[in-house]
Amino acid sequence: MNLLKKILRAILLAPVALFLLFEEWGWVPLAAGFAALGRLPWWGRLERRIAGLRPWAALLVFGVPVLALVPVKLLALYLFGKGEMILGLGLVLAAKLAGTALAARLFQLTQPALMQLRWFARAYIPWKIWKDRVLLRVRASWPWRMGRRLKVHVKLLLKRWGTRLRAAFKSAGR
Repeated sequence: MNLLKKILRAILLAPVALFLLFEEWGWVPLAAGFAALGRLPWWGRLERRIAGLRPWAALLVFGVPVLALVPVKLLALYLFGKGEMILGLGLVLAAKLAGTALAARLFQLTQPALMQLRWFARAYIPWKIWKDRVLLRVRASWPWRMGRRLKVHVKLLLKRWGTRLRAAFKSAGR
């Protein structure tokens, strides 16, 4: 029975872990991409206004983009149903990237206000602890460690090939 529990937990935890890893991987760089827009004067003013919102207004601003993506995801489902798998998948991926980028930046801007909502803080803190624990277990796993090693190896290999290619082009151009 204990083995069955472990197997079921692993099966159920795998998609959650993948989702959390995507969110974690995309959260910081995508938020940074949106934050770079803050250098535009009008965008910077908008971000300052969002950061200054009261808690319930911050919750609304944080939640609206998530809800706005629902029709896009429904359109992707429609496309899947029509057999347009590549277009549907592209739409889902684009919506996921855009949604993650927007949600990440909005959360950075609204988190101080959101944490003033007692129920939000009570829910967020255990969620964050649980999420960090799951990610720690995933990162300690054998597949994750092997994937990291492979990534480092592939990066080095690509760097060497790039260096050789540039050298070959330079010598051919002489």
